[in-house]
Amino acid sequence: MKRNLTILAILLLAGVLVIYNQAGDKIESVFMAEKPLPTETGAKAGLLAPTFSLEGLDGKTYTGDGVRDKALIINFWASWCDPCKQEAPELSKFASAYAEELDVYGINVTKYDNEKKAREFVKDFGLTYPIMFDQEGKVFEDVYRGKVFPTNILIDRRGVITEIILGAPDPEDLEKKIKKLIKS
Repeated sequence: MKRNLTILAILLLAGVLVIYNQAGDKIESVFMAEKPLPTETGAKAGLLAPTFSLEGLDGKTYTGDGVRDKALIINFWASWCDPCKQEAPELSKFASAYAEELDVYGINVTKYDNEKKAREFVKDFGLTYPIMFDQEGKVFEDVYRGKVFPTNILIDRRGVITEIILGAPDPEDLEKKIKKLIKS
């Protein structure tokens, strides 16, 4: 009996050592209910969303960083962009359908667009979510290193970028991503 207990203790110790060897310094995160926040900020999935501040058409100031009450999609667009035109009604629909759990920010990269045409775009598509103008393209180019229209940045409530989507995603796929985003 004593021999069996000794063997069991050795096996348990070996198991613990294997787990520690596999997890290394991240052993705490294996047992934590929530993942720890990343310590870096940047325009990359898995990092904290970088800081920016823009004024919306409604006169309010919007930011995209930090802990939030709702998940966030930042949509960079231009009025001449055909995929942006296809995506706008879907984003508007999702903004309404998930209003309690999701914010959608539309950022027109005015450096590559015309503000008058962008305002017409907002009116034509009846966009009701906050719209901002990135006049000099600094948020798009410098903060998020954007290259393509549209670009969608998905940010969870903790302020962590979960995904960067280049181009207009299929509406069904985007809705699946939104559902996953608001659960995290």
